[in-house]
Amino acid sequence: MNHSTHNSSKKKISLTLSKASDGFIKFKIAEGLSHRTIESYEYYLWQWIEKVGDQDCSNIRTSDLVDYLAWLRTDYKPKRWNGNKAPYSPKSLKNAYTALKSFFNWLTMEFNLENPFVNIPPPKFPTQSVEIFTKEEIEKLLKACVYSREVNPSNRRSFVMRRPSGDRDKAILLTLLDTGMRAGEICSLLVEDLDQKTGKIRIKQGMSGGAKGGKGRTVFLGKVARKAVWLYLAKREDGDDPTAPLFTSHHDRPFNRNSLRILVRRLGKRADIAKVFPHKFRHTFATTYLRSGGDIYTLQALLGHSSLDMVRHYVRIAELDIENAHRKASPVDNWRL
Repeated sequence: MNHSTHNSSKKKISLTLSKASDGFIKFKIAEGLSHRTIESYEYYLWQWIEKVGDQDCSNIRTSDLVDYLAWLRTDYKPKRWNGNKAPYSPKSLKNAYTALKSFFNWLTMEFNLENPFVNIPPPKFPTQSVEIFTKEEIEKLLKACVYSREVNPSNRRSFVMRRPSGDRDKAILLTLLDTGMRAGEICSLLVEDLDQKTGKIRIKQGMSGGAKGGKGRTVFLGKVARKAVWLYLAKREDGDDPTAPLFTSHHDRPFNRNSLRILVRRLGKRADIAKVFPHKFRHTFATTYLRSGGDIYTLQALLGHSSLDMVRHYVRIAELDIENAHRKASPVDNWRL
């Protein structure tokens, strides 16, 4: 008798992949995950369903999923708007893995189904080196915020002009560098999220704060960056309005990740520095924080990382820096004793 009751608890329910993924996305929205994470989950799940067909969830086997992930890595040609036919980057493969794993964990929890994903290890990749800015590069970028490129007219002396958006651009770069915020987070800030006296910035949780994983946190601006933001807001008509965006692009609109990336890249071009993108400021903040004696646990809290894995990556870079610095400065070697 007991035996049959046990079997009925594992009763096969009929649920298509499309219906389940729809429920999963609604569940994740309600959980307060960031808009970017939701979009990523949706994209990779639908891409998978398109490949395997909209079948019943209980039909999916571990081997099907392993085959799919292998296909993504070796045979899939992404359709990109710019016509680039390069295979998926390690990050995209990891995102696809994360979306599927999260989906099957949810299915198991909600519907008591066997989890075919449980023993599939995450894709392994060589750890990419994290690139950071040098002090000289930051100085050049800040100069590029304030002055336009030199103009050399034929009939008079060359000159440079002050850029109208100089105060804003300088305030943005210093905020990125001093807080290690993600692009989506800085774009979501309102004037009221910054306490100008203490430099405390509140990154709101959920979609409104742009935080990854939906988790809010507090970060801090030092005196120099605080002064730059104050100067920028003081010249803005709505600089005292608590509900106004902290940084605005054209026509008083808030920035989005794309417009911020374009701004930062243009400043890099003007300063003659290759590979300038918002996330590089985050890497620079983290590495410099550790070099200056900061500890990994407060760094983890400031960056909003749920695990120490990425933070350890920064530790390795900081240690490498120390090793290289010692090589250059070793008294015994330099004095040729």
